[in-house]
Amino acid sequence: MTEENDVRARESATRNATDEEVVEAELVEDEESSAGPDSPENGDADQVERDIDELTEAKRERDEYLELAQRTKADFENYRRRVAKETSEALARGKADLARQLLPALDNLERALAAGEDASAHEALVDGVAMVRDELHNRLEGAGVESFDPTGEKFDPQLHEALATQPQDGTESGVVLETVEKGYRLNGQVLRPARVVVSA
Repeated sequence: MTEENDVRARESATRNATDEEVVEAELVEDEESSAGPDSPENGDADQVERDIDELTEAKRERDEYLELAQRTKADFENYRRRVAKETSEALARGKADLARQLLPALDNLERALAAGEDASAHEALVDGVAMVRDELHNRLEGAGVESFDPTGEKFDPQLHEALATQPQDGTESGVVLETVEKGYRLNGQVLRPARVVVSA
């Protein structure tokens, strides 16, 4: 009887141990199935990986745009320096060209002054000075510079500089009575306003 009880107790213990192993195995399988590809933990990991990929791509694009901006800035600085240099050189060439064109007028003026030393050559002096004036006038016209004489016109402060005012019978106020110095324009832009006397 004792032996039978011992055998039953052993069989019962073996059955209980086997049942516990089966339950544990089922729990492990349940945990593994719950941690499958559709589980929240896996979804979070995938999302983090996607976020990292997006950040890496954004960083790469940022670096490309930064490099492009730096290259564009350097190109612009080079362009600005080149334009400033070319402008300076063009200005120097323009001055040199103007000086070359005015030299013959200076020569004529020197000849006129030399002729003026002889009192009997008064007419030659006048002719020489007229030649200088004509030479300068022609050179300036060739460069696009034109003179204007506003005598008789209404005073315009954009084009005229009033040196004096004087009353004039029969003339309304604000009319140019006399041009002391002509004005000059280059392509419509006033280089020097005409210096005038205006009616009061």
